[in-house]
Amino acid sequence: MRSFTRMLAVPVLAAAMGLTHAAQAQTTPFRFGLALPTSGGQALYGGDQVQAAEWAVADINAAGGINGKKLEMIVLDTQADPQIGISAVTRLATVDKVPVFITGFSSVVKAVAPIANEAKVVELSVAATAADISKLGDYVYTTSPLADVDIGAIARYQVETLGKKRAAVIYINNETGITAAQSYRDAFTKAGGTIVAFEAYDQKATDWTGPLLKLRAANPDVIQLQGLVPDSPLVIAQMRQLGLRQLVASNTTIYHPKLLEQLGAGAEGIIATSMAPSAEDSPAVKAYVERWKREKGREPNGLPYTQFIHDAVYITAAVFRSLAAKNMPITGENFRQEMIALRKFDLPLTGMLEIKSDHTVSKPVILMEVRNNRWEKKAIVD
Repeated sequence: MRSFTRMLAVPVLAAAMGLTHAAQAQTTPFRFGLALPTSGGQALYGGDQVQAAEWAVADINAAGGINGKKLEMIVLDTQADPQIGISAVTRLATVDKVPVFITGFSSVVKAVAPIANEAKVVELSVAATAADISKLGDYVYTTSPLADVDIGAIARYQVETLGKKRAAVIYINNETGITAAQSYRDAFTKAGGTIVAFEAYDQKATDWTGPLLKLRAANPDVIQLQGLVPDSPLVIAQMRQLGLRQLVASNTTIYHPKLLEQLGAGAEGIIATSMAPSAEDSPAVKAYVERWKREKGREPNGLPYTQFIHDAVYITAAVFRSLAAKNMPITGENFRQEMIALRKFDLPLTGMLEIKSDHTVSKPVILMEVRNNRWEKKAIVD
């Protein structure tokens, strides 16, 4: 009798455990990682990008989550530093065991790519521009256009529409600046222009007189600046002090309200790229900007980057939803396969996006110009 009771207990216990596991499976959230700078020199951008992602997660959950289950985001600070990024992503892949993580800043994206590929965890690169990001491996994808898209567009526009034939380039001597500067040089010369100066400056520089005097001596028609958020306004301010009154252009890095605050009248006429719809173009973006003003008392720094980060969360949710509908295990391999299969995503703030087989995306480039101390749309370049 005892043996019979023991035999009964085993399946009863197993059944109970099975019910427990089933209950846990029904309530376990869909988890993903977000690795961005929330401290350090790039926190001005990174902090706003994290806020955009947090709002996206909250909105998705408020609308019912993923088939009734919550979406959960694990946020880790990279300080935009490759080594710190490696530590953060290693934790996401091996401890938190997420199937996908979102990250940005070219040097970090490149540094953590081997971890993503080895662990078979999908890396979604957002707001990183290095053109070779598309070649970092099977598990690395960009969800925003790379430097050769927007920087190529602004270079062509300067030559073909504005009639600028002589350009000087000044760039920060790191992965982001070097890649962007090279992309601009190639596109500008291909369009028929001439690069008359090509000067780098140190990441820790606080004075840019040397390279700027070389730019002044070259007497360009236009100056292309490829810097970062903290240094770009300071470089432009010193340009003006040294008498450089030429048109200054850059990519999305300088498209933020802080530039206007710091430069005042010195910002007039500056052109920057944006690859996401503005509040003028989209009611959803207008409402999003109003949300920033209402809850934070200001507009976001790097509006387009925050839009792409926000919408990367929606891409993640869409893939999770599709996997759940098919009862497929939530693994990095399955996430990658399903994302490729879905391919096209209609996103709230950036519109239709297609993740192409070469790991890139393409979007029209919007050129923004400072007029009367505010950013206004100047042109759209395909």
